Amino acid sequence: MNNQTIKSFQEFIRQHSFITEEDCLLFEPYLKVKEVKAKENILIEGARCKEMAYVVKGAFRTFYLIDGKEINTTFFFENDFVFEYDSFLEGKVSKYFIQCLEDAEIITFSQEVLLSNYTKSKNWERFGRIMAEDCYKKINDRMESFLFLNGDQRYKHLLQNEPHILDRIPLYHIASYLGLERESLSRLRKKSASH
Repeated sequence: MNNQTIKSFQEFIRQHSFITEEDCLLFEPYLKVKEVKAKENILIEGARCKEMAYVVKGAFRTFYLIDGKEINTTFFFENDFVFEYDSFLEGKVSKYFIQCLEDAEIITFSQEVLLSNYTKSKNWERFGRIMAEDCYKKINDRMESFLFLNGDQRYKHLLQNEPHILDRIPLYHIASYLGLERESLSRLRKKSASH
């Protein structure tokens, strides 16, 4: 096991001041460090999401297929937790794919380990609630952006709130994420750059 990688995970977790050394030790024996290659899927449609992954290094996307067309829903980067919420927690088959976009390093643990640690530590239970709230907020923000903003406004919102996506993610993936054609996104970028 890569101790430096595990250490970086523990340092991130400890940013939540209520997580103790004892809490970290509950997880440590069950953490797995994995390397994932660009374009590799860590989850496919129809499979069950059995592990949660913490991104040490790299980028991922969640997408689904409609008539063979890929529709991006989320991007994940360093210090994000990558998993398909319903499948992981409810044991349902996934409607989504999770794909690595850059060579990556992740730390994974299973649902069984997470639920076991919820019963052993109120701090982990609290951490899980914070993660769930964060996940809900991201889903809600995305849904509302499609309900209340047009394509131009969604692009400006991305520029203001998640500019790092534009540096790391190919344009055609961003266009899909924003619900735009690639040409429309190119026009918006040129228009924005000229102001």
